Amino acid sequence: MNFIIRQGNENDVPGIFKLINELAMFEREPEAVVNTESKLKEDGFGENSIYKVFVAEETDTKEIIGMALYYTAFSTWKGKIFYLDDIVVTERCRKFGIGRKLINEVLRDAHRAGVKQIRWQVLDWNTPAVEFYKSIGVEFDPAWINCKMSNEQIEKYVESISK
Repeated sequence: MNFIIRQGNENDVPGIFKLINELAMFEREPEAVVNTESKLKEDGFGENSIYKVFVAEETDTKEIIGMALYYTAFSTWKGKIFYLDDIVVTERCRKFGIGRKLINEVLRDAHRAGVKQIRWQVLDWNTPAVEFYKSIGVEFDPAWINCKMSNEQIEKYVESISK
Protein backbone atom coordinates (compact mmCIF):
# COMPACT_ATOMS: atom_id res chain seq x y z
CA MET A 1 0.00 0.00 0.00
CA ASN A 2 1.34 3.40 -0.99
CA PHE A 3 0.39 6.40 1.12
CA ILE A 4 1.69 9.72 2.30
CA ILE A 5 1.30 11.47 5.64
CA ARG A 6 0.70 15.19 5.44
CA GLN A 7 -0.87 18.10 7.27
CA GLY A 8 -4.61 18.09 6.65
CA ASN A 9 -6.43 20.90 4.91
CA GLU A 10 -10.03 21.96 4.45
CA ASN A 11 -10.41 19.80 1.32
CA ASP A 12 -9.78 16.76 3.53
CA VAL A 13 -12.79 17.41 5.76
CA PRO A 14 -15.16 14.96 4.02
CA GLY A 15 -12.57 12.18 4.40
CA ILE A 16 -11.87 13.16 8.00
CA PHE A 17 -15.59 13.17 8.79
CA LYS A 18 -15.97 9.74 7.21
CA LEU A 19 -13.20 8.42 9.49
CA ILE A 20 -14.85 10.02 12.53
CA ASN A 21 -18.07 8.19 11.73
CA GLU A 22 -16.20 4.93 11.10
CA LEU A 23 -14.55 5.27 14.51
CA ALA A 24 -17.90 5.96 16.16
CA MET A 25 -19.29 2.77 14.61
CA PHE A 26 -16.24 0.82 15.80
CA GLU A 27 -16.69 2.22 19.32
CA ARG A 28 -20.39 1.29 19.19
CA GLU A 29 -21.62 4.89 19.48
CA PRO A 30 -22.63 6.09 16.02
CA GLU A 31 -25.38 8.29 17.49
CA ALA A 32 -22.83 10.20 19.57
CA VAL A 33 -21.44 12.07 16.54
CA VAL A 34 -23.17 15.45 16.46
CA ASN A 35 -20.36 17.30 14.71
CA THR A 36 -20.76 18.27 11.04
CA GLU A 37 -18.44 18.73 8.11
CA SER A 38 -19.08 22.48 8.13
CA LYS A 39 -18.15 22.75 11.83
CA LEU A 40 -15.05 20.63 11.26
CA LYS A 41 -14.02 22.96 8.45
CA GLU A 42 -14.68 26.09 10.50
CA ASP A 43 -13.04 24.78 13.69
CA GLY A 44 -9.97 23.39 11.97
CA PHE A 45 -9.37 25.70 9.06
CA GLY A 46 -11.34 28.86 9.79
CA GLU A 47 -10.11 32.15 11.16
CA ASN A 48 -9.93 30.82 14.74
CA SER A 49 -8.88 27.23 14.12
CA ILE A 50 -8.65 25.17 17.29
CA TYR A 51 -7.20 21.87 16.10
CA LYS A 52 -4.54 20.42 13.85
CA VAL A 53 -4.77 17.22 11.88
CA PHE A 54 -2.40 14.96 10.01
CA VAL A 55 -3.93 12.75 7.36
CA ALA A 56 -2.83 9.60 5.59
CA GLU A 57 -3.67 9.79 1.92
CA GLU A 58 -3.60 6.77 -0.37
CA THR A 59 -1.26 7.73 -3.20
CA ASP A 60 -3.23 6.25 -6.10
CA THR A 61 -6.80 7.13 -5.13
CA LYS A 62 -6.10 10.29 -3.07
CA GLU A 63 -8.52 8.85 -0.47
CA ILE A 64 -8.04 9.90 3.15
CA ILE A 65 -7.41 6.58 4.91
CA GLY A 66 -6.20 7.79 8.29
CA MET A 67 -6.01 10.81 10.52
CA ALA A 68 -4.62 12.05 13.80
CA LEU A 69 -6.48 15.06 15.20
CA TYR A 70 -5.05 16.99 18.15
CA TYR A 71 -5.01 20.38 19.79
CA THR A 72 -3.02 22.49 22.23
CA ALA A 73 -4.20 22.35 25.82
CA PHE A 74 -2.79 23.58 29.10
CA SER A 75 -1.86 21.82 32.32
CA THR A 76 -1.43 23.80 35.51
CA TRP A 77 1.38 21.42 36.44
CA LYS A 78 3.06 20.97 33.05
CA GLY A 79 2.22 24.06 31.00
CA LYS A 80 1.51 23.65 27.29
CA ILE A 81 0.48 20.13 26.30
CA PHE A 82 -1.12 18.44 23.31
CA TYR A 83 -4.30 16.42 23.53
CA LEU A 84 -4.66 13.75 20.84
CA ASP A 85 -8.40 13.54 20.38
CA ASP A 86 -8.50 10.78 17.78
CA ILE A 87 -6.19 8.68 15.73
CA VAL A 88 -7.93 6.37 13.28
CA VAL A 89 -7.05 4.35 10.22
CA THR A 90 -9.80 2.94 8.07
CA GLU A 91 -10.23 -0.75 8.76
CA ARG A 92 -9.08 -2.07 5.38
CA CYS A 93 -5.81 -0.15 5.71
CA ARG A 94 -4.73 -1.24 9.17
CA LYS A 95 -1.53 -3.24 9.61
CA PHE A 96 0.42 -1.17 7.04
CA GLY A 97 2.12 1.11 9.60
CA ILE A 98 -0.15 4.07 8.92
CA GLY A 99 -1.09 4.62 12.56
CA ARG A 100 2.57 4.62 13.60
CA LYS A 101 3.46 7.16 10.91
CA LEU A 102 0.54 9.38 11.95
CA ILE A 103 1.51 9.34 15.62
CA ASN A 104 5.14 9.92 14.64
CA GLU A 105 4.11 13.20 13.00
CA VAL A 106 2.06 14.30 16.01
CA LEU A 107 4.99 13.53 18.32
CA ARG A 108 7.40 15.41 16.03
CA ASP A 109 5.05 18.41 16.17
CA ALA A 110 4.86 18.09 19.97
CA HIS A 111 8.65 18.11 20.11
CA ARG A 112 8.89 21.16 17.80
CA ALA A 113 6.24 22.98 19.84
CA GLY A 114 8.06 22.24 23.09
CA VAL A 115 5.03 20.74 24.78
CA LYS A 116 5.65 19.09 28.12
CA GLN A 117 3.22 16.21 27.65
CA ILE A 118 0.77 14.64 25.25
CA ARG A 119 -2.40 13.01 26.51
CA TRP A 120 -5.10 10.84 25.00
CA GLN A 121 -7.50 8.09 25.88
CA VAL A 122 -8.06 4.56 24.65
CA LEU A 123 -10.95 2.24 25.40
CA ASP A 124 -9.83 -0.63 27.62
CA TRP A 125 -11.40 -3.18 25.28
CA ASN A 126 -9.56 -1.87 22.20
CA THR A 127 -6.75 -4.39 22.52
CA PRO A 128 -5.06 -3.63 19.17
CA ALA A 129 -4.79 0.07 20.08
CA VAL A 130 -3.59 -0.71 23.61
CA GLU A 131 -0.90 -3.02 22.23
CA PHE A 132 0.11 -0.44 19.63
CA TYR A 133 0.49 2.24 22.31
CA LYS A 134 2.52 -0.13 24.48
CA SER A 135 4.84 -0.71 21.52
CA ILE A 136 5.71 2.99 21.37
CA GLY A 137 6.31 3.30 25.12
CA VAL A 138 3.08 4.91 26.29
CA GLU A 139 2.46 5.09 30.03
CA PHE A 140 -1.05 4.03 31.05
CA ASP A 141 -2.39 5.90 34.06
CA PRO A 142 -4.97 3.92 36.04
CA ALA A 143 -5.17 6.55 38.79
CA TRP A 144 -7.28 9.04 36.85
CA ILE A 145 -11.00 8.82 36.16
CA ASN A 146 -12.31 10.49 33.00
CA CYS A 147 -15.07 13.03 33.53
CA LYS A 148 -17.40 14.57 30.99
CA MET A 149 -20.65 16.50 30.76
CA SER A 150 -22.89 16.63 27.70
CA ASN A 151 -24.35 19.85 26.38
CA GLU A 152 -27.69 18.87 27.92
CA GLN A 153 -26.05 18.25 31.30
CA ILE A 154 -24.27 21.61 31.14
CA GLU A 155 -27.51 23.40 30.27
CA LYS A 156 -29.39 21.66 33.08
CA TYR A 157 -26.68 22.50 35.59
CA VAL A 158 -26.39 26.14 34.52
CA GLU A 159 -30.17 26.49 34.78
CA SER A 160 -30.07 25.03 38.31
CA ILE A 161 -27.46 27.52 39.51
CA SER A 162 -29.12 30.48 37.78
CA LYS A 163 -32.33 30.34 39.80
